[in-house]
Amino acid sequence: MSTIDPTARIEDGAVIGDDVTIGPFCTIGPHVSIGAGTTLIGHVNVTGHTTIGEGCTIHPFASLGGAPQSTGYKGEPTTLIIGNACTIRENVTMNTGTVGGGGVTRVGDRGFFMAASHVGHDCIVGNDVIFANAATLGGHCEIGDFTFIGGMTVLQQFTRVGPQVMIGGMSGLRTHVIPYALANGIYAKLAGLNIVGMRRRKFTKERLAIVRSFFNDLFYSSGPLAERLERVRPRTAEDPAIAEIVAFIDEIKGRGGRGQRVALCMAREGGAAVNDGDDA
Repeated sequence: MSTIDPTARIEDGAVIGDDVTIGPFCTIGPHVSIGAGTTLIGHVNVTGHTTIGEGCTIHPFASLGGAPQSTGYKGEPTTLIIGNACTIRENVTMNTGTVGGGGVTRVGDRGFFMAASHVGHDCIVGNDVIFANAATLGGHCEIGDFTFIGGMTVLQQFTRVGPQVMIGGMSGLRTHVIPYALANGIYAKLAGLNIVGMRRRKFTKERLAIVRSFFNDLFYSSGPLAERLERVRPRTAEDPAIAEIVAFIDEIKGRGGRGQRVALCMAREGGAAVNDGDDA
């Protein structure tokens, strides 16, 4: 049985699952669906064609399903889909999609979105991500599973970030980031591999050494990137993470000619990657 505070306003047509808790002064629009066991603590606004999964916790002054911040939006009924078991803290905003971007903004399961973080229109956010305070996605971004985005970090629209990436706080990201990378800086550059995250995912010391060797050969050996990529391509058989990184780069390159940027976040100059926290 759901618990709904008498001060909450729920429009006709909204679908409220079992055991949902809706606290004081929440507003729920007519095209909203809230999954079983989700809690809206208070002063939460959910509008638009928005679906929230099961077991989520949404803190005060979050605003979910608002119209996309796009000059091309003309009021079309686009959607926002949020997965299960997400924690959405104070003042978080997530917008619906646009027709031109496919019409859907999608957030995966078990995400942790800290205060004032933002998911823009048409973004695709994976599972088990963490957005620190005020982390911000422009429209059409893609974020892989298990990625961490530091506080006050901003991603330009159409930016793609692979899984298991860590982006440092107060960074500005204008280029795509390969899986398993560590990136930071005002205009973010690769600073190594996300060794901490890889260890948490049970990468052995042997696997870490193999992927690190590949990373250094790809980003710090001589010649243009295209030539380096072809030199290391046979190493995809050595580890699934290497194959994933190469496939990511190939897909980014294949997006050329579609009006999207294909620039890849590159490593800092000055030698091999040593700033990734691994002493193996």
